[in-house]
Amino acid sequence: MSKILIIYSTTDGQTRKICHRLQQVIEQLGHQIKSISIQEEPQIDVTTFDKIVIGASIRYGKHSPQIINFIEKNRLLLESKPNAFFSVNVVARKAEKSKPEQNPYLQKFLKQISWKPRELAVFAGKIDYPSYRFIDRFMIRLIMWMTKGPTDPKAIVEFTDWEQVDSFGRTVSTM
Repeated sequence: MSKILIIYSTTDGQTRKICHRLQQVIEQLGHQIKSISIQEEPQIDVTTFDKIVIGASIRYGKHSPQIINFIEKNRLLLESKPNAFFSVNVVARKAEKSKPEQNPYLQKFLKQISWKPRELAVFAGKIDYPSYRFIDRFMIRLIMWMTKGPTDPKAIVEFTDWEQVDSFGRTVSTM
């Protein structure tokens, strides 16, 4: 049984939801999990964990600066333990951008950091227009229009492939 940390950054809550699902899958396989939002607990002692998983959402093409800072601050420790990273972004709704090696946001992120995660995943996120502020709703609709995604301002569309999340949870359990 391993003690596993899942640390994440979420913008609208979908990454948190994915982390909770990962936690359920991994706990069922006999491991102890602690899932923590970097926004709620920015100073986390990672030394007591056997494995570390980091997840981050995308907003306007970028991952959270807090996640980047956490990675750079803890790079040596991350490299010394089994580890994984996953990105949550709506562009992953497209099959051709749903794999780590094909996802432009993940590839850009990996070039930006010095850490090389052992396991990678990309999960499609969620569009929830009614919950967005006016400017975010406008900008995301514009992006979706340009990329042929949903633009109905009342739409709530979850693109996450939960079997893919479950599979990643099983991978994390065995790394």
